[in-house]
Amino acid sequence: MSCDLCGAENQAEFNAEIMIHFSGRRHLDNPGVLTFPTIFVCLDCGSTRLTIPETDLRRLRESAGPSEAA
Repeated sequence: MSCDLCGAENQAEFNAEIMIHFSGRRHLDNPGVLTFPTIFVCLDCGSTRLTIPETDLRRLRESAGPSEAA
């Protein structure tokens, strides 16, 4: 698969751990969502692509509320 940004074929797949936090005062007590996506990194330009697992995506939707999810 080639890089969407530079077109290089030099990409690597990694497992990651990402804590997604929500901005704004109403989320001060919200700890965020911890997710473990697979990321694809272009080793030429650094462009990164990731996919959030469906279970974590559902938690993001629920935690974000209607205004952030839009």
